[in-house]
Amino acid sequence: MTTTVGEFEISRVVESEVPFIEPHVFLPDFTPDALEANRDWLEPRFADPATGKLVFAFQSYVVRTPRHVIIVDTCVGADKPRPNRPSWHLQQWTYLADLERIGVAPEQVDFVMCTHLHIDHVGWNTRLKDGRWVPTFPNAKYIFGRTEYEFWAERDRTGTQGPVPNVFDDSVRPVMEAGQVELVAMDYEFDKGLWFEPAPGHTAGNMVIHLESGGAKAVLSGDVLHHPLQLVRPEWSSRACEDKALSASTRRALVERYADTDTLIAPAHFASPSIGRIVCSRGAFRYRLAGEP
Repeated sequence: MTTTVGEFEISRVVESEVPFIEPHVFLPDFTPDALEANRDWLEPRFADPATGKLVFAFQSYVVRTPRHVIIVDTCVGADKPRPNRPSWHLQQWTYLADLERIGVAPEQVDFVMCTHLHIDHVGWNTRLKDGRWVPTFPNAKYIFGRTEYEFWAERDRTGTQGPVPNVFDDSVRPVMEAGQVELVAMDYEFDKGLWFEPAPGHTAGNMVIHLESGGAKAVLSGDVLHHPLQLVRPEWSSRACEDKALSASTRRALVERYADTDTLIAPAHFASPSIGRIVCSRGAFRYRLAGEP
């Protein structure tokens, strides 16, 4: 399925989509009443009634412009040693085959953009070749926020641990050493109609990516919103957030800014088909998938 935003086209490559985690584990402030009052639109797509788990998609957005092929966020990756994340450990996803299925070979990718450098957003930055991690997209320029890159480089240098494992060594450093990284400001304008905006809190240098063309608008929101439950309670930050208070403030600002507008939201982890709009109904926010009445 392709979503058109003026001259831009957005496609999805889903690495995996599963009932992933119990809400109280992922959202420490979770209370069951929020889910109970919103089961009519959260279940079964966004919350699995059989397991009680929240459904997450791990996916990339492929943006085609008149001049470029861009991948935004690169999921978990293959062959990555993740012993503390058993469902991601040494996986063999069909990601590259699925990418080719929508007409994009790795060599055709011009740019890779990461909203932030968490484990599930950088995995396919690299692949294992002859025992070495090499860039998956050999002709691409990888665009990282400078603030985000320097944060994780310092964590790597000092061995500091945070709420999410640092995968700098196998998924970030190799593309830097290959000379394929461009570090940019958090408000970087890539091209007319495509620019970044700071969205800190989830990580120090977290960003969202704006698309605007022909009067149409979309925001690739990364992990500002992990799950539609955070529309019900924007103050609920995830266990993966570095600064939970700032993350909540950033999230509420985004939700209020785009609620009841024509701007499409493309979150990193919402269940398929993922892209939709934020709406306000009876004084509360909820999500309406694109194409729904």
